[in-house]
Amino acid sequence: MDNKRLSHTKWKCQYHIVFIPKYRKKQLYGQLRENVREVISTLYNYKDIEIVEREVCPDHVHLCVCILLKMCVSSFMGYLKKSNLMIYDRYPDLQSK
Repeated sequence: MDNKRLSHTKWKCQYHIVFIPKYRKKQLYGQLRENVREVISTLYNYKDIEIVEREVCPDHVHLCVCILLKMCVSSFMGYLKKSNLMIYDRYPDLQSK
């Protein structure tokens, strides 16, 4: 069993997160798919979050992540929404769709 440890605690917190584009449009393919993977990886490396599993499908994104106990899930999701802004910087035409 792969548990994380501190001096007085031991934990294994994994969260399954699914992102869906508006109206579930099939937009995540080709170069955009690779850029989404890259953006997610860079954001997670900034916060030292472990990606257990990641899959970018044409109409949604599956993430299984292991976050630290000191970070609450709602603040983590707020941080993860920044990936949307990074994608819009690279593909401004997606913002209007």
